[in-house]
Amino acid sequence: MFNRIRGILNGHADDALHVATGAIEWEIFVPVRDPAFFSRVGEEIELYTWLHHYEDGMRLYGFISAPERQLFLDLQKVEGIGPRQAFKILQGIAPRALATMLDTSDLVSLQKIPGIGPKTAQKMMLALKGKLIALEGEVGVPAPAVQGRFRDVIRALIEMGFDRREVERVVAQLGADVQEGPESEKELFRKALLELSTGAGA
Repeated sequence: MFNRIRGILNGHADDALHVATGAIEWEIFVPVRDPAFFSRVGEEIELYTWLHHYEDGMRLYGFISAPERQLFLDLQKVEGIGPRQAFKILQGIAPRALATMLDTSDLVSLQKIPGIGPKTAQKMMLALKGKLIALEGEVGVPAPAVQGRFRDVIRALIEMGFDRREVERVVAQLGADVQEGPESEKELFRKALLELSTGAGA
């Protein structure tokens, strides 16, 4: 319903920021990890939002970037993790660090994050390892060609269940000589899907 809100930061209370847009002041729950962010009162900020509508009401969540919002949604794919726990997790750890823990199977560090016990850590590993889309400036740094030109191809393949690192490697390899354009991307997607499915890229 709401994709992005831009307004003036008026203040905060507990986990929520108060953002004014014209005559409306929004209460938006944002996983702020750096207290220095609160010093921006009076400045214009922009948040990517997600509305949680539950039985007794609604809660609007906000994120500094669209990829961080996507990570918040990805966490909810893990059995037993709902919006509030996903929010708490992101309050306690930066997205890049979380992705690194998952990709390196660092269960010990995962269990140190508030709200994550041994069982939840195992479930997160099974559900998300290798499947998180790289967050710009946060999670990993894919090859330049992969990061820019073929982002849509990579996203589509990851959503089909293929390992993120393997997808990036295969797409970077096959896309080295591909020209920009919709038809070229379709052809690249077809070739990458075939290679990933047959294991030829291993």
